[in-house]
Amino acid sequence: MMTALIRIARPVIPAGRRATLAVAALTLGLAGCNTSGPETTGSIGDRPAASRQNVEALAERFNANPDDGRAAVAYARALRANDQISQASAVLQQAALRNPRDTFLLGAYGKSLVELGRYREAIDVLANAHSPAAPDWRILSAQGSASAQLGDQVRAQGFYEAALKIRPNEPSLLSNLGLSYALSRNLDQAEQTLRLAADQPGADARVRANLALVLGLKGRTADAEAILRRDMSPAEAAANVASLRKAAAEPNRLKALSKGGMPGEG
Repeated sequence: MMTALIRIARPVIPAGRRATLAVAALTLGLAGCNTSGPETTGSIGDRPAASRQNVEALAERFNANPDDGRAAVAYARALRANDQISQASAVLQQAALRNPRDTFLLGAYGKSLVELGRYREAIDVLANAHSPAAPDWRILSAQGSASAQLGDQVRAQGFYEAALKIRPNEPSLLSNLGLSYALSRNLDQAEQTLRLAADQPGADARVRANLALVLGLKGRTADAEAILRRDMSPAEAAANVASLRKAAAEPNRLKALSKGGMPGEG
């Protein structure tokens, strides 16, 4: 059973937590769809914890050859699976300094910086993680997330739109784009985009939670509750709708969104 949503949450939600915490963070600040681990931008489901033996073996492999970027990514992935986000980023930083032209490694490090909330650093790193001639939609999504976190919604939307040209109808991209529209005070366009995201085969509870949030902010709480009931009990959905109703009544409800942060795609 999923936990109640509307409460204070960190801007960036580690993927191991319940997906529907998206609404919690979004009520106070945008934290929609998912930045995830070093290996990709955006796995959004729960991830199994790495065993102590596995972490130790990966640490030994990395320490034996710190120049091995793939060993660093594997070790960082295991650390992150145990919610050791800062340690994972430190491993990736060390490896990136040793391999400044390894775009895969730079991408992993840049995404970890987004997850840590170090957005300006992330933008600098991610700019070198792919090239205009060979863009990576996951990197574009991470760049959009960092830009959105810094309040530059126009730039964020440009990154998401560019990513969608490579990965059409990717639900996590559409979800983040819709949430960026919400931060731009365009709730109608946000709803339209999030509905498209929710209609995609790969859409999950976090995408639907983001749609419910926008509907709640528009005062359409019955519609929001119907969507939330797909992923939680009637009692939990009702409790969250009550919180959404209160948020919708706040005169500065959209201003509050700009204080949070949005992870990347899924």
